[in-house]
Amino acid sequence: MTPAVSSLPAVQGLAAENLGVFGRDPWWLIIVKAIFCFAFAMLTVLFSIVWERKVVAWMQLRIGPNRHGPWGMLQSLADGVKLMLKEDLVVKGADKVVYILAPIVATIPAFMAFAVIPFGPANNEISIFGTRTPMQLTDLPVGVLYILAVASVGIYGVVLAGWSSGSTYPLLGGLRSTAQMISYEIAMGISFAAVFLYSHSMSTSQIVATQHDKWYVVLLPVSFIVYIVSMVGETNRAPFDLPEAEGELVGGFNTEYSSIKFALFMLAEYVNMVTVSAIATTLFLGGWRAPWPITAFWAGANHGWWPLLWITIKIQLLLFFFIWLRGTLPRMRYDQFMKLGWKVLIPVSMVWLMLVATVRALRNENYDFQRIVLYVGGGVLALLLLSLVVDVFRDRGRREPAESGAPGDRFDPMAGGFPVPPRPGQTLPPVPRRRPRGERQLVNATDTAETADKEQEGDNA
Repeated sequence: MTPAVSSLPAVQGLAAENLGVFGRDPWWLIIVKAIFCFAFAMLTVLFSIVWERKVVAWMQLRIGPNRHGPWGMLQSLADGVKLMLKEDLVVKGADKVVYILAPIVATIPAFMAFAVIPFGPANNEISIFGTRTPMQLTDLPVGVLYILAVASVGIYGVVLAGWSSGSTYPLLGGLRSTAQMISYEIAMGISFAAVFLYSHSMSTSQIVATQHDKWYVVLLPVSFIVYIVSMVGETNRAPFDLPEAEGELVGGFNTEYSSIKFALFMLAEYVNMVTVSAIATTLFLGGWRAPWPITAFWAGANHGWWPLLWITIKIQLLLFFFIWLRGTLPRMRYDQFMKLGWKVLIPVSMVWLMLVATVRALRNENYDFQRIVLYVGGGVLALLLLSLVVDVFRDRGRREPAESGAPGDRFDPMAGGFPVPPRPGQTLPPVPRRRPRGERQLVNATDTAETADKEQEGDNA
């Protein structure tokens, strides 16, 4: 057995030893830590709402909220109170039980993911009311799979909200949102698999512990990029906020909701933003660890309560990324969005995972770095050449009917009485293009001269 392979049980034993510090807290301390996780998520949401409105206002040269509290910092709290005091309506044709439970189902799983997010090292326990405890509520050998599981439950709240409203447009918005979340969860899960291969664990605390010398954003950049795109699509944020449709003049699956139930959907969206940012920080950005320039001259940066500051800063930077996207990019078309998920992110994630697994297997067989680069680079080059050949012959087959003048499989988009898009293999008729201005002026002058000549001939006759 090679040394790399034989070290795997040692790594698993280390993970089991680290997980042994959990489950020893008294019941009152578990409640305190659970309340802390809830309060951390809520306070981050309240701050991120104000921060989003401020940053977008600055980007658009506006003032933004400045009335409630100093610098408008209590604006999100005022918005919450306003939503609480609005009239709570229940649609007459709705399934009332499911209609009321849907916002709850969408909100609770967003908070549950924080149970396994590490806010500090497991072996550096802090003191709370005289009791030593790690800065994490709990951890599991499959902690990341637990996060994916509870995130999947939140999708039920979205689709049930659209279905139980008894209205067509909320149902369409719910279906769009559900297809969007399911599609991007696949790419998200594949990006996690590369992290599992490097850390030899699915425990969140162990994944952070294995990033002591180098963060996975450096070792697995493709996985990080895929996850960043997937987390924006997973949370229905711009430019992927496609459950809302301006053409339908509705807001999507939550159209028929008001008051506290509508506020729960908004809360679930922002808590999901905080959750996916915390996951990205844990898996790729070193979790609670301080960045390199700080650890270089400060040995105690990762001890005590300081890790809570570092993970909070990283989460806030990712939330700023959400806000920056909202104020920068326009909304995509739904077909472009689904094509990005199924035809780009998922294939790229699978190919990248195969490359990572190949590199790890070659390292376990004690191959040197040059031979690994030669084998992996040769395989990638062969794959690119094969893709190039396929594209060339495919494009040639498409050009030949067009050059020969064959009409192809054309169809009338208005044959059914309303416009429909072409299906695969069908082509639209050529669209008449507007003539350049100079050509239009020349044609108009010619038509005017011909008309004048005809009028003169008529007068002469």
